Amino acid sequence: MRGDAYTVVGGGAIGGTVAHSLARAGHPVTVVDSDAGHVAAIREHGLTVDHGGGRFAAVRLPAATPEQFDAEHGGPRAGQLTRVLLAVKAQATEDAMRWIAPRLAPDGYVVSVQNGFNEALIARHIGAERTVAAFVNIFADVTGPGVVRDGGPGAFVVGEPGGAPVSQRVRRLVRDLQAWGPARATDNVEGYLWAKAGFGAMLAATSLADDAMADLIDRHRDAMYALVHEIFAVAEVLGVRLEPFDAFEAHAFRKGTPAEVRDAAADRLTAWLRTQPKDRSGIWRDIAVRRRPVEVTWHYATVFEEAERAGIATPVLHAVIGALRELEDDPGGMSESRLHELDRLARPGPEPGAEPVRESGREPVGGSAPSDAARSATGTVDAPAPGSATGPEPSSPGALPSVPRLSPGEARSVKAWLEEHREEMVRDLAAYTARGSSSDDPEELESCLEWLRCWLDESLGAPGSAGVTEERLVREDAGDIVIRRYPAARTGSGEGGARPVLLLAHYDTVWPTGTLEEWPFHREGDRVSGPGVFDMKAGLVQAVWALRALDHLGLPRPACTLMLNGDEETGSLASSDAVVAEAAGSRAALVFEAAADGAVKTARKGVGLFRLTVDGVEAHAGLDPTAGASAVEEAAHQVLRLGALSDPRAGTSVNVGVLHGGTRSNVTAGRAVADLDVRVASTAEQKRIETALSALSPVDPRTRVTVAGEWNRPVFERTPEVAALYGLARDCGEPLGLGLRETSVGGASDGNFVLAAGVPVLDGLGAVGAGAHARTEHTTVSGMTERAALTAGVLAAFTD
Repeated sequence: MRGDAYTVVGGGAIGGTVAHSLARAGHPVTVVDSDAGHVAAIREHGLTVDHGGGRFAAVRLPAATPEQFDAEHGGPRAGQLTRVLLAVKAQATEDAMRWIAPRLAPDGYVVSVQNGFNEALIARHIGAERTVAAFVNIFADVTGPGVVRDGGPGAFVVGEPGGAPVSQRVRRLVRDLQAWGPARATDNVEGYLWAKAGFGAMLAATSLADDAMADLIDRHRDAMYALVHEIFAVAEVLGVRLEPFDAFEAHAFRKGTPAEVRDAAADRLTAWLRTQPKDRSGIWRDIAVRRRPVEVTWHYATVFEEAERAGIATPVLHAVIGALRELEDDPGGMSESRLHELDRLARPGPEPGAEPVRESGREPVGGSAPSDAARSATGTVDAPAPGSATGPEPSSPGALPSVPRLSPGEARSVKAWLEEHREEMVRDLAAYTARGSSSDDPEELESCLEWLRCWLDESLGAPGSAGVTEERLVREDAGDIVIRRYPAARTGSGEGGARPVLLLAHYDTVWPTGTLEEWPFHREGDRVSGPGVFDMKAGLVQAVWALRALDHLGLPRPACTLMLNGDEETGSLASSDAVVAEAAGSRAALVFEAAADGAVKTARKGVGLFRLTVDGVEAHAGLDPTAGASAVEEAAHQVLRLGALSDPRAGTSVNVGVLHGGTRSNVTAGRAVADLDVRVASTAEQKRIETALSALSPVDPRTRVTVAGEWNRPVFERTPEVAALYGLARDCGEPLGLGLRETSVGGASDGNFVLAAGVPVLDGLGAVGAGAHARTEHTTVSGMTERAALTAGVLAAFTD
């Protein structure tokens, strides 16, 4: 071990993350936590951080409850603790300090790595000279005893309280915290803490409903802005200089900021939140999952005290805290209606001549929005309840549906029918999986496609029967494309002119020919595995059975176009034009790619594939070392430049995955080549990367640098129409008992092309499981019936 010793008091989300990082860097770290189960797991298995995607990292370190610590260290005595990182919940600060104070060395100190304003309380126990302030914005969760889920990059700023200059101990602490990430020192830590109080109030408000933070902030901007205005008004009276952090641009949310500036900052904030693996706050998790009191009710005591002293009203913040206290007693009371109430509280009243705000349901995309808050990136605004006298007008051929068409009873009957046929669904998936379909094996792709065509004939009717048609697009260097068109059924006379809904699937897989011989389809209870079951063969089976269910039960179905692509896994180079052309005549597209931990995908990154080529000057490395100009050395400079283009906060990654150059070790390299994979979450970032790549210039002027390549898939951004489709799917899932979530992912799909063509997309309707492109690939039978029933409900809604 090396470096300074630390005691982390409170080994939960924040404390566990920091302790893990310090210990892995070689610092002696002891975790003290009152949760005996958590401590026991750390002592037995180590402290584990789950980085997502099946990536875990464990580190061994001492851990103890306070009682165990005293028993193992000879009881309480001064000098046992030197550098303490206090990471307990705010309401536990008093008890924690009573334990720390008698054990702290005279020259030791306590750093509050907590939420809220706790420095004054800490100083009352140990003195201001031994108190250090910190601002921490780490999205993490404890997911089990001894396990902390990494929530992605955040912010960590350390400083002396009261705006004192940066001290030597703060510099040493920040140096050690580089093991976690880009921690830094400041002489204005209060500016960060008050800025976080504003941001944290937004997150607290989102915990009043069971939905993603970004979506709720987007849909309820009136309430969110009012919360921040109240808190920042107090900060202004105190003379606090607000500091921005992560994607929260604090100054843009002060009262009086031009609306366009504030709204643009909110757009950037919600876009960033959608890139984070954690889509709900720790407050929500405390209420909905852990069923325990939340600490946020303590965080704002200082705000309320200072507001009362300054005569500043804080009605919206009081309402949020009061509602959270109610939910502590009754978690079932979570509802978005609470946020609607906050919006009404936040609004000063309607402008003269303004339209009344509607209170339930959703308005069709393209309808007029009653307020700035409703004109958010979700595309959903309040609308009359279905079936009311002022309910939604019948959809035009291009409009998106706003509410489910199936009644709750009909939705459940679809689910029941699919449950009755679940074994047939499994047999279909088993037979489909038994047909290998490697993207680079034309014979396998041809054989698999022929089986699919026969299966579709049997399941939904052959071309020429009942208006079914087929179009086959031959591709020389990839799998052929098959397009089946199915007419609308039982929709009434008004549906004939509506454009079809595009059902998009691919039948190629990443698995090489021969994989089935060593890894065939396998079922064990509810779990099925095999090459391609998750990505994405189960998705197609679910789509077909959704159509079968509607037809068998005599329920309405819109005109549908089923498109099967044979080269999606290799970039859809031979099919993207056909996908876009078919989408252009469609009302919307449903993509049956696998779900992301059960969530549909409402945002995907754009993907760029580029090649950097460096041409140098060859020479004999030993006889004439100065005559040459090394392409490899120049490439090394360029790789570092390319890596610096990454911006995790904006969702941008630039990865140089392949680098090769030169011919022999005794020859100055004449050429080097680097292959890049670029992922971006917004068109703005795409343009930034394009500009940077085009501006690359050599460090050594004797070399030449060129970049070739293109964007393989455009950015899939969460448009209002995408958000509306998600809202529809979520409502369709409610009678089925599904709490459908949404997420953004780094991977791309054919949905990227469709959305870029201006056609609304709902992606991730496919399999529920995990392990795409890995031997752990699997799905569940229960997930197949659930998602097929959900798909049926969404499709039926297009007949409204």
